[in-house]
Amino acid sequence: MSVAAVIVAAGQGLRAGQPLPKQFAKWRGKPLVRHSAERFATQGFAPIVVAIPEGAEELAAQALAGIPGLRFVTGGATRQASVLAALESLESDAPQRVFIHDAARPLLPEAVIARLAQALDCHAGAIPVLPVIDSLVEAHGAAMGAPARREALRRVQTPQAFRYEAILDAQRAWQGEANAGDDAQVAHAAGLDVALIEGDEALHKVTTEADFAAPVAAMRIGMGYDVHRLAEGEELWLCGVRIEHSHRLAGHSDADVAIHALVDAILGAAAQGDIGAHFPPSDPQWRGASSDQFLAHAVRLASEAGYSVGNADLTIICEAPRIGPHRDAMRARLATILGVDIAMVSVKATTTEKLGPMGRGEGIAAQAVVSLVHY
Repeated sequence: MSVAAVIVAAGQGLRAGQPLPKQFAKWRGKPLVRHSAERFATQGFAPIVVAIPEGAEELAAQALAGIPGLRFVTGGATRQASVLAALESLESDAPQRVFIHDAARPLLPEAVIARLAQALDCHAGAIPVLPVIDSLVEAHGAAMGAPARREALRRVQTPQAFRYEAILDAQRAWQGEANAGDDAQVAHAAGLDVALIEGDEALHKVTTEADFAAPVAAMRIGMGYDVHRLAEGEELWLCGVRIEHSHRLAGHSDADVAIHALVDAILGAAAQGDIGAHFPPSDPQWRGASSDQFLAHAVRLASEAGYSVGNADLTIICEAPRIGPHRDAMRARLATILGVDIAMVSVKATTTEKLGPMGRGEGIAAQAVVSLVHY
């Protein structure tokens, strides 16, 4: 099923007190808009349409460089105009579904994406919401008015998910205020059935200067190690990259020893066991499987525990093949799976000076260190 994403990033973000529009300002080490764009890309959304301010093409291209499937569209004077422009840009190769998200919500839990997708099986639209915890009252200037029933209220978040044709027609037909609060209001006014699904506090909206000045989040560190013997065969995989070599790595899956070390490092940092517990070699479904899915699974578990990958440092230990010529491709592939910028991924290589099994060319080992940053 084709699923596109729209990221609304056409505002000026003046309340954030940054020297440039807040969606392009650095937050936790990279541009604010890049966080959600990377998550959509790693989840297979395509295309990803980003609505940007007029004249911000160069700024947006720098902020989102290297993310696959991106398209830019110039936004309008209001949020509704920006969303409509983005939706209409998809019409020539219309997706079946579209997720519409605010660039100011950088952390995008995979569990929320999954719940929205499932809700669209039965509804024309779905939005993440959270309960209202505090007591509420009406305000009459500085005077207290009547209390409001918080049980009947919900805090609305993004992304908001819709069947594409339905939300496009609703946006075109909108006759309400020039700038509706969100796309769910437009959908509801058009008579669409919009489901409420459980949101996540991680979808906090970055709004003020204080949000950018928040203290560094808590961090966890994990370490992983793996080794596989070399065997006859020419299909050698390291870091998700196929390398021409006289031998392959032997194992139940594709035996990508580098990815296996990274998986254990992430699982260790998140206190989620080890790779063997999640993908036992006794299970036939993992025979010959690509290790990419093991790494994606570890990242998902970390996300569900409230963590995102900060950086990864990997060392491959072997006499051959030479790692240097493949280093950039390896870093790029790992960055895509991990959902981080390539600058956050290090791949190094060393030998054992002809000592031991690795020195005799009998196998390849890898060790990894990964940091996880709390939302």
